[in-house]
Amino acid sequence: MVGDYVKITVDADIELLPFLRQNFPTSSSNKLRKMLTTGRVNVNNVTIHKAKYSLRKNDVVEISKKSSKSKKSSNELSINNLKIDLIYEDESILIVEKPPKVLSVATDKLESNTLHSKCVDYLKQADSKGWAYIVHRLDKETSGIMLLAKHKAAKNYLQQQFAERLVYRIYHALVEGIPNMKSGTVTQFLIEDKHLNIKPSSRSNNNAKEAITHWEVLSSNSESSIIRVMIETGRRHQIRMAMKSLGHPIVGDTVHGAQTDPFSRICLHATSLEFLHPQTDEPVRFESTQPFTTL
Repeated sequence: MVGDYVKITVDADIELLPFLRQNFPTSSSNKLRKMLTTGRVNVNNVTIHKAKYSLRKNDVVEISKKSSKSKKSSNELSINNLKIDLIYEDESILIVEKPPKVLSVATDKLESNTLHSKCVDYLKQADSKGWAYIVHRLDKETSGIMLLAKHKAAKNYLQQQFAERLVYRIYHALVEGIPNMKSGTVTQFLIEDKHLNIKPSSRSNNNAKEAITHWEVLSSNSESSIIRVMIETGRRHQIRMAMKSLGHPIVGDTVHGAQTDPFSRICLHATSLEFLHPQTDEPVRFESTQPFTTL
């Protein structure tokens, strides 16, 4: 140990992540990858983020005890005094928890209280040239984990993963009633009409987009069920339409047939997001606790 750093000389050719595993055997793989994503690992005085970086004999690896590039906070961001939890930040990505009833991004120039605009304001506090790039969106009524990029290269890399359906997305929903089956998959073709309403359509409609939704029941009582949902596609209102098609609309979703709204919100929350980090090409997962219980 040298001050706030650990310095280790490499004694044989090896990739960086296995080298870290050898020297930090009690640390989990996620913790070791976080060392890389947060800029804590230098090789020969150069910061390295790639887990598969090839080390050579006599290279000097330096690991800092703490990173100045990683931040975690619960009160840095707000919209109309509504707190937005900042889950994770490094030099490439920003992970936040979107509250319900907040737009992900403006659909009109007059809309200023959006998650995106507040993330931009937050980043500009540290760097006047800072910017938050939209990678994906959550519906206005949906709460939960949302990923933004801090530079264009990260944005392009992450959006490509979404386009190729490589991102693992989990949601939890509170639905009315009890589905007949414990699990299943809903495949639909959805269209958006001129009034921005989402409707089911047929495969033959050139404007329709495929929506694939996997679901399973986690718990139920006589009135409602907690559903775990994994989506392959990311269509607007996709999960809400899938639950409607099962005859068990999401609690609070009166647009799609719900009869109850005890929480004055649609009970849908994005709980987990897993993707390849743009710096390391390694999988990272971020999670949020689902806020619902059965009625």
